[in-house]
This record gives sequence, structure tokens and C-alpha cells, in this order.
Amino acid sequence: ITCTAAIDACEKGGQWARALALFSEMTDSDVDLDTIIYNAALRACVGSGEWTWALGLLAQMSASHIDLDTSTYNTAVVACGKSGKWTQV
Repeated sequence: ITCTAAIDACEKGGQWARALALFSEMTDSDVDLDTIIYNAALRACVGSGEWTWALGLLAQMSASHIDLDTSTYNTAVVACGKSGKWTQV
């Protein structure tokens, strides 16, 4: 919960680059990544226009057998849509 809160706080404060950096640090540590943490990182992609990151996160989730829920797909579509790339999802 703390990891998700940290990513969300950065994203809400307009610090999307820091939010994605925190997520990257988590992937390199012993944090158990789950759908909630990935969804927080995806929300940071919405504000940043980082649609390629969003697609990369979807691929990571799938490869790691992490559940992709409705929020996951919706957020990825929004992230891609803001860059005119919604068909990529």
C-alpha cells in the first residue's frame, strides 16, 4: 500500500517522471508487484503522455502473470489515447 501511495502522490503532484522512477526502483527491489502497483504506474503514464511505457507495463504484467483488470485496460487506453495511439492497446 505504501508503494502505491508514493506513486499516486507523485502522479497527483504532477511528478510523473518521479512516479515512474519509483516504480522502476520497485521492480529492481524485493517489492511484490501486483495489479494495484502497476495500475498506479499506468496512471502516471496518463499524465506524462508516455504511451510506450503504458504498453510496456501491460506486457510486463502479462509476462509476470499479474492480473490485468478493467482499470488496467481503461488506464492504458487513456494513456495511449492522449497521444493519439489508442489503437495500440
